[in-house]
Amino acid sequence: MPQTQTKNDADNNKILQKQQLNPQVKLLKIHAPTIAQKAQPGQFVILKAHTNSERIPLTLASWDKHEGTITIIFQEVGYSTIELGKLEGGEKIQNVAGPLGKPSKIQNYGKVAVVCGGVGTAVAYPVAKALKEAKNCVVTIMGARNKDLFILTPEMITVSNEIYFSTDDGSKGQKGFVVDVLKALINENYKFDLVFAVGPPMMMNAVAEVTRPFGIKTVVSLNPIMVDGMGMCGACRVSVGKKTQFACVDGPEFDAHKVNFKELVQRLKSYTNEEKLTTHVNAPSGGTCTCHNQ
Repeated sequence: MPQTQTKNDADNNKILQKQQLNPQVKLLKIHAPTIAQKAQPGQFVILKAHTNSERIPLTLASWDKHEGTITIIFQEVGYSTIELGKLEGGEKIQNVAGPLGKPSKIQNYGKVAVVCGGVGTAVAYPVAKALKEAKNCVVTIMGARNKDLFILTPEMITVSNEIYFSTDDGSKGQKGFVVDVLKALINENYKFDLVFAVGPPMMMNAVAEVTRPFGIKTVVSLNPIMVDGMGMCGACRVSVGKKTQFACVDGPEFDAHKVNFKELVQRLKSYTNEEKLTTHVNAPSGGTCTCHNQ
């Protein structure tokens, strides 16, 4: 069951650290000892910035059981994440509940490729760390539009046996996409026993199509589609094989070769107009709408 912080500790849900990782991505370290004690790779929390705010799910980037802290990393893409990003160190988040979702299946697979794009690196880091601790050979492939948008690079280097970079503009690593790097490594006879991918849905779909002909077990994290986080709203329905499942309670990780990505992308676009309207109406004077789907 998800754990909600009690009211007995005056520091519960307090922001202990705030950091700007790139122009649109922020890091918050939060005092949440109950959640920190139970957190596992792949899980997420539900947050409400203020009393009347929307509840939003965010994956745990890291946690410290001894400090009693959790760390979240998020991209300001819509009204709710922009609102959360306005909170400063010392302020408290109204509600933080978790951990939620099924933990990643960590074991010694052998050679594992961890493929992540953009803010998906925040999801990939705890998984890669756990896989390395389980004695896997971790080959990380990180992608971004340009060199200034990478996050957690030192941390990912630490938990990787090998690491590769790709950028759309060629400013760091190989020019192109993460899937191009993965394809090149497979063609160079890298024998992957598992591929874990997280990032924009189209990227995860492309990874699945690269690994499918080789029969490489591929797992994707479908956190971008979650809304309620507890299986009540039904917005995160996803077709996996012949079954309808919910990303928040049945996942967020699924067999990539069974996910209907076309349906998933369509579902992600369902509330685009409403999100743009909300962000525009609530934007500061002179501000511009920066919302878009990840």
